[in-house]
Amino acid sequence: MGSTQMCNLVLFLAILHSVLAVCLGEDNPAESYWLLRFKSGLVDPAGVLDNWSPRAHMCSWNGLTCSPNQTHVLGINLSSSELSGSISHELWHLTSLEILDLSSNSLTGSIPSELGKLQNLQMLLLYRNSLSGKIPEEIGLLKNLQVLRIGDNLLSGEITPSIGNLTQLRVLGLAYCQFNGSIPSGIGNLKHLVSLDLQNNSLDGHIPEEIHGCEELQNLAASNNKLEGDIPASMGMLRSLQILNLANNSLSGSIPVELGQISNLQYLSLLGNRLSGQIPSQLNQLVQLETLDLSVNNFSGAISLSNAQLKNLTTLVLSGNDLTGNIPSNFCLSNSSKLQQLFLARNSLSGKFQLDLLKCRSLQQLDLSDNNFEGGLPSGLEKLEHLTDLQLNNNSFSGNLPSEIGNMSNLESLILFDNMITGRLPPEIGKLQRLSTIYLYDNQMSGGIPGELTNCTSLTKIDFFGNHFTGSIPATIGKLKNLNVLQLRQNELSGPIPPSMGYCKRLQIMALADNKISGTLPATFRFLTELNKITLYNNSFEGPLPASLFLLKNLNIINFSHNRFSGSISPLLGSNSLTALDLTNNSFSGPIPSALTQSRNLSRLRLAHNHLSGEIPSEFGALTKLNFFDLSFNNLTGEVPPQLSNCKKIQHFLLNNNQLAGTMPPCNKLSGNIPQEIGNLTSLNVLTLQRNNLSGSIPSTIQECKKIFELRLSENLLTGSIPPELGKLTELQVILDLSENSLSGEIPSSLGNLIKLERLNVSLNHLQGEVPFSLTKLTSLHMLNLSNNYLQGQLPSTFSGFPLSSFLGNEKLCGPPLVSCLESAGQDNKGLSNTAVVGIIVAIVFTSTLICLVMLYMIVRIWYNWRKVSISSTGGGGAEQRREEEKWEYGEKEKRRNGEYWKVNSMALVPSQDKQNPSTCIFHFKMDAEITGNTVV
Repeated sequence: MGSTQMCNLVLFLAILHSVLAVCLGEDNPAESYWLLRFKSGLVDPAGVLDNWSPRAHMCSWNGLTCSPNQTHVLGINLSSSELSGSISHELWHLTSLEILDLSSNSLTGSIPSELGKLQNLQMLLLYRNSLSGKIPEEIGLLKNLQVLRIGDNLLSGEITPSIGNLTQLRVLGLAYCQFNGSIPSGIGNLKHLVSLDLQNNSLDGHIPEEIHGCEELQNLAASNNKLEGDIPASMGMLRSLQILNLANNSLSGSIPVELGQISNLQYLSLLGNRLSGQIPSQLNQLVQLETLDLSVNNFSGAISLSNAQLKNLTTLVLSGNDLTGNIPSNFCLSNSSKLQQLFLARNSLSGKFQLDLLKCRSLQQLDLSDNNFEGGLPSGLEKLEHLTDLQLNNNSFSGNLPSEIGNMSNLESLILFDNMITGRLPPEIGKLQRLSTIYLYDNQMSGGIPGELTNCTSLTKIDFFGNHFTGSIPATIGKLKNLNVLQLRQNELSGPIPPSMGYCKRLQIMALADNKISGTLPATFRFLTELNKITLYNNSFEGPLPASLFLLKNLNIINFSHNRFSGSISPLLGSNSLTALDLTNNSFSGPIPSALTQSRNLSRLRLAHNHLSGEIPSEFGALTKLNFFDLSFNNLTGEVPPQLSNCKKIQHFLLNNNQLAGTMPPCNKLSGNIPQEIGNLTSLNVLTLQRNNLSGSIPSTIQECKKIFELRLSENLLTGSIPPELGKLTELQVILDLSENSLSGEIPSSLGNLIKLERLNVSLNHLQGEVPFSLTKLTSLHMLNLSNNYLQGQLPSTFSGFPLSSFLGNEKLCGPPLVSCLESAGQDNKGLSNTAVVGIIVAIVFTSTLICLVMLYMIVRIWYNWRKVSISSTGGGGAEQRREEEKWEYGEKEKRRNGEYWKVNSMALVPSQDKQNPSTCIFHFKMDAEITGNTVV
């Protein structure tokens, strides 16, 4: 039976039931019909509506409440029934309905506007569905509605002003939707409203002044919107208010002192706004207040609040402001304080640790971090016996850590980093059985790490970075079974790593770098299967790596550089998740395993200064995320694999001091400056950096590359002048190409010292001045291109053999093969003399006419002949010359447009060895022991 037939059968049975109901004397049998129609639009996977059948009385159906005489449905409660589908537009026929609860389902579609006809409706609960569209204006017709909760849906648009007509409303829940626009001022008409929840929408505009009309309001939550402007002072009239949450908006101005009149207020949160000024002392009148959060605003001045007055306060959060001064001395006057959380971080508070805080015996969390507190920590800290979290980091606390801290038996988190604490870590620390985090980094502590620390078996994080701890790592560290971060870098620890370290099986980060630790790695490291970062650099480790390290499959970052490890690196390659591997400056030997290329996310590979041999694996071409590649100072042989051209992200590429041969793969687009360290490559033969995005000036240190015979820096963004130090590169022979940059200044005369140079190209720059006569000494030069600059003056006569295109685009440059300098000047003078002659002739004609009419015929002939001469001299050869100039100009424009300048010709003269890729970046190099530096290529 099809779905249509089934629906028709249900309707037929409903009609039959209605007929039978009439026969049996029921008052309103039609309601069951509309309920079945409602059911037909729903999907009911849990079978909640299975007993909605014409065969049973509707008052026995699940989720329905009927009138005492069993004739009308008063309530529908199908909350959390896993229903989907849409809400029927025909429910309005249930005119006696008082409660409609379809919350916490998966209903879609819009809220039917016909629900506005249910004049007896008192509760409409549609929250936690997937309803969309706007709030229908007809909702405002429900005069008896007391509870409207439609939040946590996909509803959007503005809040309909008709809600202001629901004068009996007590609960309005519109949170977690997509409403925008402003809060309607008509909200002030809801005098019986007890709860207003507008959180997590996109409401903007001001909070309406009329809100004070909600005289019975107890809960106002409008956090996480875009509300702006001042907090209305009229809110002080909401004397019944218990919860006020306006967090994470854009409210500005100061806190109105009238808020101190809300005597029943228990919760006040204004965090994450733009409020400023001083915190009003009138807030101390809120004697019922339990939570006050004013964090992340722009409040300034001293703290004016007192826990002695706010006797019920349990949480005070003032972090992230610009408060100054110290904590008030009368903040806690008795031991009866209920304060549990005090957060004053990220302010400008100063002074010594306020001893009156020790009277707040109920404190569980104290955060004074990121301030300017100074002086020693009080020995009475143990009086805060309930304290679980102590955060004093980023201050200027000094002196020793008091041993009494060991009596704070509930302490779980001790955060003291970035202070000036000195002295030893007291062994009493071992009494803190609940301690899970201890951060003491960036202090000046000294002495040994007490073995008692390993009695804190709940520890998960230890960070002692940047102190002066000495001695060895406690041999019993393996007792810390829950440890996942061990950070001991930059201390003065010595001795070997204790074998028990391998029993810290949950360890994820081990950072022991920058110490004096020695010995070999324990074989027990094989148990550290969750380890993902290990840094041991700058120590004195030695010997081969345990083969069992291959079992560590989760390693991401390994840095063993600057030690004395030896043997193969293969034990470190058990993980395919490596992103960084640095083994620089050790004594590793053997070939580079191709298995390393299985870590496809590898971005940093540094194996320099070892004894590695063999060839560079061609599989490295698969490491497409590689950006730092350093294999320098090894014994590598063979050719550089062309597959490395796939590594497009490489920025640092170092292969010097090996025995490699061949050519480099095509260049990637490099940016930034050419480093000054380029001069360290004293054995460099060829430097090709063309077609990149290099900027800045050409470093003068390049003069140290005495053996270079080919230098190409063209097609970059280089600026500044051509360094005269280039004239010291006397081995330059193949080419010096600086074209297509933004170089300026004059061509240095020192380039005349490059007597072996065969090709020189400085075209398409901003060079000016005269062409140095010293360039005539370049007798080996067979290609020269100075075109498209701002050069001027006369070319040396020896340059007449170069083609015209070598010099075009310099308007003030003259001499063969360009027009001669005299001819250029003469052309200008010729134009002036013709004009002058015409003027003189015209003057003579008019003068002669006045003197003698008799001579008219003769004068007319003379005038005619002169005019003929003038026309001939101005309209013949001059026009032909202009056409010739235009032809050259057009030709040069076409050449420039099509790229037909010297660089194209040079490719024909010196074709690339790579016929498949003419843009190959060739980096010939000769490796010998004289190279002492690194470079970026």
